[in-house]
Amino acid sequence: MIHYIIQIVVFQLLFLAVYDLFLKKETFFQYNRLYLIATPIVSLILPWLRIEAVERIIPSGYTVQLPEVLIGGFSETTLIQLNPVTVTGTAQNVWTLFEWIQNIWLAGAILATAWLLVKLFRIAKLTRQGTTQKWNGMKLVILPKTDTAFSFFNTIFLGEDLSEAQKESILLHEQTHIKQRHTADLLIFELQRILFWFNPLVYIFQNRIMTLQEYIADAQASSKSTKKAYYQSLLSQVFQTEAISFINPFFNQSLIRLNVFGLKFSFGKGDGQVKKRIVMLQKSKSKNPLLLKYLLLIPMICGMLLYTACTNEAGTKAEESESADYVAGSEDSEIIQRVNDLLEAVAKKGNISKEEEDALKQLHVLTSPEGVNSSSFDDVKDQVTIPFGAIQQVPVYPGCEGDKEALKSCFSQKIAAFVGAEFNTKIAPESVSGRQRISTQFKIDRQGNIVDIKAKAEFPAFEAEAIRVLKKLPQMTPGMNDGKKVSVMYSLPIMFEIK
Repeated sequence: MIHYIIQIVVFQLLFLAVYDLFLKKETFFQYNRLYLIATPIVSLILPWLRIEAVERIIPSGYTVQLPEVLIGGFSETTLIQLNPVTVTGTAQNVWTLFEWIQNIWLAGAILATAWLLVKLFRIAKLTRQGTTQKWNGMKLVILPKTDTAFSFFNTIFLGEDLSEAQKESILLHEQTHIKQRHTADLLIFELQRILFWFNPLVYIFQNRIMTLQEYIADAQASSKSTKKAYYQSLLSQVFQTEAISFINPFFNQSLIRLNVFGLKFSFGKGDGQVKKRIVMLQKSKSKNPLLLKYLLLIPMICGMLLYTACTNEAGTKAEESESADYVAGSEDSEIIQRVNDLLEAVAKKGNISKEEEDALKQLHVLTSPEGVNSSSFDDVKDQVTIPFGAIQQVPVYPGCEGDKEALKSCFSQKIAAFVGAEFNTKIAPESVSGRQRISTQFKIDRQGNIVDIKAKAEFPAFEAEAIRVLKKLPQMTPGMNDGKKVSVMYSLPIMFEIK
């Protein structure tokens, strides 16, 4: 999840940089409006996209995967997969780090929602205070003893202290906000602010869309009156024409906020914004060839898709055992390739060492029809491990009886009961809860001893505890093949469930 949020912020930052550097000063207002609304949403979707065509063109070298190493001529396909053992314990803490983060996010979302409701209440309160009229199919609310002016959906709020000339300019301006549904645009950012209240780019995008909406309304209003009169109306700063956003606490210089808190309006705080609006009104219409700037989106989105394809995590797959299950016949071509590689390596080296010779003898025992009756077995009988599928008599846990299948079932049950009883459930770190997987391997040698114990887990304490428990397993009756004692390798997954 943290990786997903980082990707969102990076993508939104890139989109915002393109807007500020290349698009903000152009008069393609509607295109810019679409850009500012769409790109934050696209940033939320892109990290989830997995386009196969993109992933196929990425060289596999981007993911470092070491080849399987053969030791003694056998691989993990000789392992026996025992039934998983589940151990239940109790963690010392109540909340994990993830739960803390989750609760902090939830608290912020609740506060953002509450602030939205407060601002909606203020608008409803202003509606009750005013006198309602109809104007050109829109609802007009005249507010007493104020020079406030703003619009919200299909309603224009207008202070009764405004002059007739000012009202005329304001109505033309706010009419554009209503007809183009600017309030709906801003509600999109309100929803994003509730969900991603911690992301500063949401606030910046909101500010950009509000400013752009003023440019759009100014352009439409000035085209229906003389620009000189409209400039004077702006410079007088007797009204604020931002469509209500309730994203900011009622704008940088909000007459609504001043009215709610009983403060006196004064000119000066918003004159920088007015200057930008007048400068934009004076700009010549951008030429059509400049629309090519929007083509910058193509390489940007392609780059983002390439990035998400490269960072596709293996965690999206179902949890798998650390020891791969062998599927008969599926490895034939791979085995042949490895044999060819081995032959080529031996031919190149010429003379081989004693260790390499023993490894080849083990391979011969595993692959020859004679098996343990091969003359090579006597030299490597303490090293070679016989595949479980080929063994005639499986190792026996003390107290188990019956045929081969009964012995296998009893062995698994006894191991599970032993590990469940011996495992120390108090070793869990305080910050850990839920299920923790421990993958273990061990070998029962020709004397029935438990040897070559290995464990892999997220926390070293779990690995050490698993090894300690497996070392305490009793001596077994070793496996037999063609009347000879043999070693057998086992794999045992342990699921440590912490409540």
